[in-house]
Amino acid sequence: MPTQISAHVLREPQGSFELVDGLELGDPQAGEVRVRYTSTGLCHTDLFARDVFHQPDFPPAVYGHEGTGVVEAVGAGVTDVVEGDRVMASYASCGRCRTCLTGRPFNCQQFNDLNFALTRADGSPKVTLDGDPVGASFFGQSSFATHGLVSARNLAKVPDWVAAEDEHLLGPLGCGVQTGAGAVLNVLRPGPTDSIVVAGTGAVGLSALMAAIASGVGTIVAVDIVEERLRLATELGATHTIDGDDEDQVAQIQELTGGGATHAFDTTGVAPVLSRLVDSLAWGGRLGIVGAAPDMTLDLMPLMQLGRQVQGIVEGNSVPRVFIPQLLELRRAGRFPLEKIVRTFPFAELESAIEATGSGEVVKAVLVH
Repeated sequence: MPTQISAHVLREPQGSFELVDGLELGDPQAGEVRVRYTSTGLCHTDLFARDVFHQPDFPPAVYGHEGTGVVEAVGAGVTDVVEGDRVMASYASCGRCRTCLTGRPFNCQQFNDLNFALTRADGSPKVTLDGDPVGASFFGQSSFATHGLVSARNLAKVPDWVAAEDEHLLGPLGCGVQTGAGAVLNVLRPGPTDSIVVAGTGAVGLSALMAAIASGVGTIVAVDIVEERLRLATELGATHTIDGDDEDQVAQIQELTGGGATHAFDTTGVAPVLSRLVDSLAWGGRLGIVGAAPDMTLDLMPLMQLGRQVQGIVEGNSVPRVFIPQLLELRRAGRFPLEKIVRTFPFAELESAIEATGSGEVVKAVLVH
């Protein structure tokens, strides 16, 4: 029997999300799990979906992809979660392609189809409204809703020791937080004698910064144009901050790091920022990127001559079921103060959360049911 749900629905590109009651969620099919969401984070990718990804010929759609909740039902073949389990949802992967089978689901060869198609792989909808299909498989979860059908592979169990009052912190671990923290802990891996520059101190950048602090990195430089974000970066443990509008950023970084940063991480995707970070690297330095301007060009000669590296990173190159519990253990030990970047909003107030995030007032907004 279909389940009656409510969800924030986007009907047109660059439109507003409308809270709609009376949608019908189908029963879980093989490999799927019905989750009653208790909270969900708001990620910049959701706004990209609203403004760029969603096209005029798309059906109405439910976005959101940082869901936390409780398992209500499971489909055939699901054995790793059961009814009543607390779970966190992350990105979707097939589990069958070469990269999945070699432990790299973040590079799944079906990543785009599974995370951006808005329907099941066979084209069937998970949600309908008055009999018409509604797109509801964003990142395999579409968590701007009271309930969702999620691939069991998307899910990581919430450890028993996590208190109920902390559950609102968990959703962002499925995307934004694991993207930033994973870039540092899984990919760049700087150590105490290294330095790192983090450009952009939103949720992804501050998660990277907290991971660098937890790793004991000697010099940690935060770059942003928002003064309040730089103050927060200092409060979290950044050793230095730089105003992103300063014209001499490269010289400042080289001075602070003793000749160039061994590592850098960009969250902005802005071409001039990326170019400055490359120029700020030490010989043999590494830059991790999670986005880039489509028309950006890089001079490859300095990369070759100085041994600098630029690496693309997806979802922190994280295996969620392994990495998310590691982040929770860091927070448990007081080394990853996620609560300092999260602010909650009632589930109905998605548009208010978007406004507060866009103004810079809030770093990571989480909708709570």
